[in-house]
Amino acid sequence: MGREDSHYRPERVDGSASGGSGSGGATGRVSVPGANVPHRPAPATGSAPVGRPHDGPGQARFGQPQDGARFGQPHDGPGGATGSARVGRAHDPATGSARVGPAHDPAAPVSWPGAPGPIPVSPPVPPAGAAPVPPSPPPAAPRRRSRLVAALACVLVLVLAVAGLAVFRPGPVAGWLGDDDASGTAVAAPPEPTPPAVLAGPDGNAPLPTEAGIRAALDPLVRAAALGDRVHLSVADVSTGQALYGSGQDTPTVPASVTKLATGVAVLAARGPAYRIPTRAVAGANPGEVVLVGGGDPTLAVDKDGFYPGAARLDDLAAQVRNALGGTAPTKVIVDSSLFTGPVFEPGWDSDIPTGGFGAAITALMTDGARKNPAEARRTAEQTNHAAERVPQPDLTAGRQFAKLLGLTGGAAQVTRGTAPAASGATGTAPGAELGTVESLPMIRLVDIMISDSDNVIAEAMARQVALAKGKPGSFAGGAAATGQVLGELGLPAGEISLADGSGLSRTNRISPSLLTDLITLAGNGSHPELAAIFGGLPVGGWSGTLDERYRAAATSAGAGVVRAKTGTLSGVNAIAGTVTTADGRLLTFAVLTDRTQGSLDETRAALDRITSALAGCGCR
Repeated sequence: MGREDSHYRPERVDGSASGGSGSGGATGRVSVPGANVPHRPAPATGSAPVGRPHDGPGQARFGQPQDGARFGQPHDGPGGATGSARVGRAHDPATGSARVGPAHDPAAPVSWPGAPGPIPVSPPVPPAGAAPVPPSPPPAAPRRRSRLVAALACVLVLVLAVAGLAVFRPGPVAGWLGDDDASGTAVAAPPEPTPPAVLAGPDGNAPLPTEAGIRAALDPLVRAAALGDRVHLSVADVSTGQALYGSGQDTPTVPASVTKLATGVAVLAARGPAYRIPTRAVAGANPGEVVLVGGGDPTLAVDKDGFYPGAARLDDLAAQVRNALGGTAPTKVIVDSSLFTGPVFEPGWDSDIPTGGFGAAITALMTDGARKNPAEARRTAEQTNHAAERVPQPDLTAGRQFAKLLGLTGGAAQVTRGTAPAASGATGTAPGAELGTVESLPMIRLVDIMISDSDNVIAEAMARQVALAKGKPGSFAGGAAATGQVLGELGLPAGEISLADGSGLSRTNRISPSLLTDLITLAGNGSHPELAAIFGGLPVGGWSGTLDERYRAAATSAGAGVVRAKTGTLSGVNAIAGTVTTADGRLLTFAVLTDRTQGSLDETRAALDRITSALAGCGCR
């Protein structure tokens, strides 16, 4: 059965029926660790230090420490700080692109009958202040040490602006979120009261755990029967990049929904945090014909009652079209969803995924993530953990909704599939002329929703955006290949990731734990600030999202508030990857992947929690 992530409430996998639906729902301030610490310039190649030597194409070696890093500001936001780059371990030269799962024909026809061929909010950046004194570097570690940035100075700088409160946000984040005035002249809203601390903060001067200490703490827990006989684990110190523990850490393993971390990093790198996905209407070949052109925005709403608050809306687009047409009455709507190609369901998905409420037909045009009743889905999101009935043909459904908004009546006959006429500089109402356009939320916010809610449909749309940005087909295969390519260009070991989709629903996906810890540190070390948006949606142990009701038992309570991670679950597959702060205040990054679990789902979940809680509860020295 395809019981992905926390999305199967009856068996209480990852999270709870009564907990918050996602970590992004917090409205309090998040303090930024080291937000005002100066950073050295990022490498000119565009790749960030990740510590492991790579000699494949596009995989440069890095390791320059940054100045004045410091952690430790408590906050009640959804995400968690992460750290600097991973350890220097050797690996086989990567090709710079992913090994894709089952082959897909990008030109395959759309596979359905009749085919022709709440958002998380984040607080403002704190006022500028003096940079803290950087900690003294620890002594050189053997072998797997990497000289990387000491701090996660920028780890949450972007996270804070993921959705943006009604305050002025200086710097690039304001531009990413589409602020009208990013010059510093805007007037800030009245300050909010300081919220209580929820998350424990790390201390950059805390003593470094030892490999022996970590091994003593984890070895007995990794052998838990509930985890099965394939338990692959990577742990590293985020301020030095030193590997502290590994067990099958370089072995590609089924990642389930943890795949979304890779998808998030890839789309932020390929498109940028400020990119917005357009949905356009253009004039058809005949008078009165309107072509609705899908750009791949899965959050597009019909009206103000959409599932994703703040999403672009078809009623706004319809108003633009009526104005552009003037006295010409709309007569027909043609749906152009040709931007995405290939099958609408990935062949590696379990048979229950398309109809189970957590997957949908992936088309370039859809509304509300293909939910049939978005208002009801929004009301019941917590009880169902975001499961909802999906429409079988999302593009045609969107076209019919748009036709109704234009005042057309008479049913499906007035809505057909087709392609937009070539524009060729057309103006007015000439064929191909643009009649209106609406744009999605910026990418920084779409990624936050994807991770906080583990939204599979958004994830698949994001993977296709990576593909389109890299000149590949907007398909499952194109997205998977492009994701691997982008990760390789970032200096990550692309030979350790093989994808078939962007959500993690496919059992043919493979990612190594060490690639995940590399990826987390790369996104958090400050050299690529645009990647830090992946942390805004990370659930927090004992507090939010899929970790809301975990870490509450006595044996795992040390992880409450200090484990911040993305979970992943398919039947027989359990994974978790993120960051954890030790009892001494040291920030670590970890990834634990198991794909042959033996116990009940609750037993497996508890066994994973004991591993991360052991890291949280010890100094491990």
